Amino acid sequence: MTSSHSATTAPRTVLVTGVSSGIGQAAARLLVEAGHTVIGTSRHPDGIAEADRVPGVRYIALDQTDADSIERCAREAGAVDILINNAGVSHMGPLEDTPMSTIQEVFTTNLFGPIALTKALLPGMRERRFGRIVMVGSMLGSFPLPFRSVYGATKSAMHAFSDATRRELAPFGIAITTVEPGTIATGIADRRVYTVAENSAYAADYDTVAAATRRNEANGMAVGPLADLVVTAALADNPKTLYARGNKAPIVFALKRILPSQSMLDVMARFHGLKRARP
Repeated sequence: MTSSHSATTAPRTVLVTGVSSGIGQAAARLLVEAGHTVIGTSRHPDGIAEADRVPGVRYIALDQTDADSIERCAREAGAVDILINNAGVSHMGPLEDTPMSTIQEVFTTNLFGPIALTKALLPGMRERRFGRIVMVGSMLGSFPLPFRSVYGATKSAMHAFSDATRRELAPFGIAITTVEPGTIATGIADRRVYTVAENSAYAADYDTVAAATRRNEANGMAVGPLADLVVTAALADNPKTLYARGNKAPIVFALKRILPSQSMLDVMARFHGLKRARP
């Protein structure tokens, strides 16, 4: 796996969350190859198989649902120049069938945890007058999909958080950006949290979207180009507010600018097999 990042040539200390697989693992490898000091997190770093470990990465534990774990991770990491908030959990299910406890867990893992880790590392970045923060979101944050409302809401909020704090942090040499991957072929469906009730009133539409999602993920992008995009965002001298790749990103973002909101929602639903519906 090669990379063509040339913006930040000075060696940096980079903290990447969620490095046991997928984008985090691939991004960590690219950063090590580029000569940066890389710290990687996992809930259970000792349980990462040797084949999944990236040589040169220092592994530390992080549970994004545990405030003490977040503070401990920040202390162990020390002076971090670049934070890549990549770890998260995927969820799918009808809203009515999803317990509030699950909703709270998804928000804590995907949003509140990364915000808390960012807050813990900001004082050091501010004092050193340098920092880069990458929030790894999802195109579902920009293009909502039925039965992915909870997950999509966490990623949409992540993007809003990034945009809102961008001006706050800029005077201190800190830049924050969001990366929105499209559909990735990483086997994430096997790790996703599903909440659908037996005999659910939403079963027919849910099954349609679930089947389309499985097909799309089976044919999704390889992780390499998306990891490369994350590293590009992390090392950029002046990062853009948003980076996106996959799912015909340039086309769909252009459509979003010109189509009415409801029409764009209809396009997303139709792409996943749902017929148009109005109350």
